[in-house]
Amino acid sequence: MATDFSANTVSKNIVSQAVPLILAQIVQILYNVVDRIYIGHLSSSDSLALTGIGLAFPLTALIMAFTQLFGMGGAPLFSMSMGAGEDDRAEKIMGNTFSLLIRCSLVLFVLCYVLRRPILFLFGASEVSYAYADAYLRIYLFGTTFSMISAGMNGFINAQGFPGIGMCTTVIGAVLNLILDPIFIFVFHMGVSGAATATVISQSVSALWVMRFLTGPKTLLHIRKRYLRVDPKLLLQITSLGLSGFIMSATTCFVQVLCNATLRDYGGDLYVGIMTVINSIREVLTLPVQGFVNGSQPVLSYDYGAGRLERVRRGIRFTSVTGIIYTALAWLTVILFPRFLLSIFTNNKEMLDVGQGELKLYFLGFCFMAFQFCGQTTFLALGRSKQAIFFSLLRKVIVVTPLTILLPRIGLGVNGVFLAEPISNVIGGSACFSTMYLMIYRRLKDRADDKI
Repeated sequence: MATDFSANTVSKNIVSQAVPLILAQIVQILYNVVDRIYIGHLSSSDSLALTGIGLAFPLTALIMAFTQLFGMGGAPLFSMSMGAGEDDRAEKIMGNTFSLLIRCSLVLFVLCYVLRRPILFLFGASEVSYAYADAYLRIYLFGTTFSMISAGMNGFINAQGFPGIGMCTTVIGAVLNLILDPIFIFVFHMGVSGAATATVISQSVSALWVMRFLTGPKTLLHIRKRYLRVDPKLLLQITSLGLSGFIMSATTCFVQVLCNATLRDYGGDLYVGIMTVINSIREVLTLPVQGFVNGSQPVLSYDYGAGRLERVRRGIRFTSVTGIIYTALAWLTVILFPRFLLSIFTNNKEMLDVGQGELKLYFLGFCFMAFQFCGQTTFLALGRSKQAIFFSLLRKVIVVTPLTILLPRIGLGVNGVFLAEPISNVIGGSACFSTMYLMIYRRLKDRADDKI
């Protein structure tokens, strides 16, 4: 049954959306990191196989960036059109988003597959680690279209009030990946190639699930053939809203490339592998709060489109407080149990010994990620794409990029690479949230009949 966003309290609507998404994100953790868990415990490859998968991270982030450009751009427009009672326009937005995802995925696959060798060396590969990175990437890329459809179109399921169905998209793929990984890696002795094969198969099943629902009888609004032709005006609106998410993922790609190359120069393949593990832990600890704020987005968009501005304020308060509490608890977990968290992904003693200090450095400013997520989600939900884009650029490009270059060169070495992230979280998160509070939250008060 679909959630009726016009009924119940806003906090109840957010929870009803967010809980299935959080459960899905917990399962998504397995989807994203199970490859690394298995590969990190391969006895024959030391830490190089894990380093090789880490070198592929920036490219997977780039694929996700284009997924968010269209998926995160289309979903808020879709929600606002639904809230305004414009169902035909909502279906057109969904159809255009689907077409854009398909076309983009095919271009990305061809370019990345043909150029994968120079790309991997640009991303920080050495002659030794390249073999592992290429073995993973040359198979993983065949799942580009499946990955973009399942991730990019799943938001349209959630936006219609079917978070349980949206959760199943992730659960089906994650469980299948969890089952297939040990079979391909250990039974068939395929190593990193087996991990990539399991991922592609799982992504294809998730994509088929999404398409079956959005074209089937149970959904409220459908993908229709007449709306697949891209409308230039809608393209501009979708990409302008999705540009924030694109920039966040694209800059993540860029920063990871910079980090890997710097770590290779200052510390070698060991530190690239440590960064791979730390990124995996960050994914584990970040995805639940992302699931919560993503669950709030269609609710905020719907209430904003319906002119119920006091409910938008209550939604912002509820989302912010919950996010801050969670990230504080997650940070405390890192401080208390660093070696345990690292050991989930690797049994390499040197990585465990060296990685504990770097993990604590990297997570120093993690609490401020809640401010970034809540401010960013509010901007996106209310169609404030320019502000969302700016704060994406502020944290990753204006702050963390020069710090990643500068700090290692002023005597901090590899520690400077890991320290750049918390500094950017404090500056970027504080600026994003305070601006959202002043520009949106305060202006919504006593203006129930007006748009800001």
